[in-house]
Amino acid sequence: MKDILVIDGAHGEGGGQILRSSLALSLATGTPFRLVNIRAGRAKPGLMRQHLTAIQAAAAIGSAQVDGASIGARDITFYPGAVQGGAYHFAVGTAGSATLVLQTILPALLTAQQRSTVVIEGGTHNPFAPPFDYLQRVFLPVMSRMGACVSATLDKYGFYPAGGGKFTIEIEPIKRLQPIHIPERGQPVRRKVHSVVAHLTPSIARRELAIVRAKFSWPEESFIIEEVANSRGPGNLLFIELEHEHITEVVTAFGEQSIPAEAVASEAVRLARQYLSSTAPVGVYLADQILLPLAMAGGGSFRAQSLSRHALTNIDIIRTFLPVQIDVQPERNECVVVIRE
Repeated sequence: MKDILVIDGAHGEGGGQILRSSLALSLATGTPFRLVNIRAGRAKPGLMRQHLTAIQAAAAIGSAQVDGASIGARDITFYPGAVQGGAYHFAVGTAGSATLVLQTILPALLTAQQRSTVVIEGGTHNPFAPPFDYLQRVFLPVMSRMGACVSATLDKYGFYPAGGGKFTIEIEPIKRLQPIHIPERGQPVRRKVHSVVAHLTPSIARRELAIVRAKFSWPEESFIIEEVANSRGPGNLLFIELEHEHITEVVTAFGEQSIPAEAVASEAVRLARQYLSSTAPVGVYLADQILLPLAMAGGGSFRAQSLSRHALTNIDIIRTFLPVQIDVQPERNECVVVIRE
């Protein structure tokens, strides 16, 4: 058996990303690890429901033994076995992010021997994690360019705080991910602005779209209102989809009871302008999410708006599990180039 890595959960940003990346890399490399000080950088340290579900999902697909996993636990040990594809169903049980549970197990299932169907229940549209739309429109297309064959279907919306959402992921196995290079966006292709309202008056969506329409001179067909009935609780999401030749970026803003629709729209506009004013193709959140696939692919590079503390911590965890060189080269325009050699 390989030596057990000891990882400090207080390192860097000190959040759940350290746990998820450690689980994903442990499954991919067959390396056991002990994680201490779990989520030490958060107001409520220790495992929460979505983190426990990620551990359970990783253990299920990887025939793993886990010691110490329980709500509130700050120290676990994970011994991975052989990864098996197949049919899986995981439920967070709260509005905790279902997309982050998928992030934990997807890299290993991509290179399993069998195809997989994974159903995950929980929060699909949570302001503290990538919503399903981001997964479908931004992350998975990049994974497709790396050779992955993954389809995603939203079965039921799960807005925070009610949760209760569900999506289905179909994964065809591949031998390994292929390197990818993303130096430029290419020319603009399409702009879309979606306002989604669940169990709320559509006038909220109309007000949001009016603000965005006034800020950007985009065709009328770019603006879409979606009224959702299959949601456990109320919710509002505004997202702006910026499609280019080589990459698509999605920026999001969530409605809340105390926040006017105009403020939600203004936040989405701010994020869209921030991305459009940069020359980098890869947004801040995508940079974080593709680091691990890039490391597994054996090479590749991308230009990003910037690297978050999340991403820098992720690089450190990758280096702990894999003997890889990941260089971060700042540019004069505040962008960074990330190279996996």
